[in-house]
Amino acid sequence: MSPHDSPRGLAFGIGAYLIWGVIPLYLHGLAHVSPAEVIAHRVLWSLPIALVVLGHHGQFGTVIATLRQPRLVAMAAVTAALISLNWLVYVWAIANGQTIEAALGYYINPLFNVLLGWTLLGERLTRPQLAAISLAALAVALLTIAAGGLPVVALSLTLSWGTYAYCKRRLPLPPNEGFTVEVLLLFPFAAAYVLWLAFTGQNHFGTNAHDTLLLAGTGLITAVPLMLYANGAKLLRLSTMGVLQYVAPTMVFLTAVLVFREPFEGVRLIAFPLIWVALVLYTATLIPRRA
Repeated sequence: MSPHDSPRGLAFGIGAYLIWGVIPLYLHGLAHVSPAEVIAHRVLWSLPIALVVLGHHGQFGTVIATLRQPRLVAMAAVTAALISLNWLVYVWAIANGQTIEAALGYYINPLFNVLLGWTLLGERLTRPQLAAISLAALAVALLTIAAGGLPVVALSLTLSWGTYAYCKRRLPLPPNEGFTVEVLLLFPFAAAYVLWLAFTGQNHFGTNAHDTLLLAGTGLITAVPLMLYANGAKLLRLSTMGVLQYVAPTMVFLTAVLVFREPFEGVRLIAFPLIWVALVLYTATLIPRRA
């Protein structure tokens, strides 16, 4: 993290979160396509974008060296599996009218990261952070009791993205190279699945212009925001990134309520404000105190 905010970093950060915020609208056009097929195309079409970026910056050497180190490949395989799970749950949620719960998952994520830091890294929690985590836990408990079960989509997104971010920090690779290695590891599986769909007549790609263009475009909505975010994070203060991270789930939430017309009622009217208060408390801990 930079001690100061640069205009370039701010543009990267805002760009990443704005793209993530409108992705539900894009994925809604693919709701009739199985999540597995969408994820496969996200991988396939992300690779050429990643390679173009690497070529532009002359970063192929790091990727080649990484692929020769079994330990780094194993670490990248873990992060690749986690991000694939996150994508799969998210695509399924949009296609099945669970966009509000998806937004909840990403609202909870910053608080889960704080909890990870406490349990795995031995970081000390401040009183506002403890209060924030407690409020989030209360919100999840209320949703669980009301629904008669855990909010699986929200918790799956929180756990997969939070664990991915933690493991990504442990992977000693620059952001562009790290993403490329992950996509390279996923590519054979994605290609095999797409070929199998084509041979069995279950594919959507190539059957009509609408599906073909949208599936090919999943590479852009996958690779571009991830790379913008990773590079922007290096040029912005932690407090700035802490505030920006609420842009995407807020846009997702508003899309779910105002565009998709998903019901926002009952216990959600209590749980979401609890999460929002928790995030205000958490964000306050990121703002440096001045004498």
